[in-house]
Amino acid sequence: LTGAQDGSVRMFEWTRPQQLVCFQQAGNARVTRMYFNSQGNKCGVADGEGFLSIWQVNQTTSNPKPYLNWQCHSKTTSDFAFITSSSLVATSGQSNDNRNVCLWDTLVSSANSLIHAFTCHDHGATVLQYAPKHQLLISGGRKGYIYIFDIRQRQILYTFHAHESAVKALALDPCEDYFVTGSAE
Repeated sequence: LTGAQDGSVRMFEWTRPQQLVCFQQAGNARVTRMYFNSQGNKCGVADGEGFLSIWQVNQTTSNPKPYLNWQCHSKTTSDFAFITSSSLVATSGQSNDNRNVCLWDTLVSSANSLIHAFTCHDHGATVLQYAPKHQLLISGGRKGYIYIFDIRQRQILYTFHAHESAVKALALDPCEDYFVTGSAE
């Protein structure tokens, strides 16, 4: 799956030089993050205008429409994570009201889909990592802070200042004993 600055999203297969599907044509907001869900049957794309779009991967048309296209943040959606069997999605980004990390239910209407919004990360959240074993979300922000959320209790557990500049990457070890942060510096 490829996403570009021009907003185009295309899917390729390892052994074929041409694209299989063009999910999104050029002319849209820049792609900020893309993932497949753990089952591999859906893909999601976050963009620079605050939207999250999700498609079924097994499309037979060359230009399929997303089955979900929500504006999750008022400024940008920088990252997201599929939680459970992709019916629950967490997003990070920047919103005017500082609700910069959010939980969404994809099985209900868009008007009722926001389950919880965490007010955190002045100037926006840049990255997000889901720890399924512990049911935790870890987010990094533009000012170098890390927040850890319990998604069952829907509360912030910890926050600390990890870097002097924006957190650009988060990685979680498979046992979920450690996580690593990387920054713009």
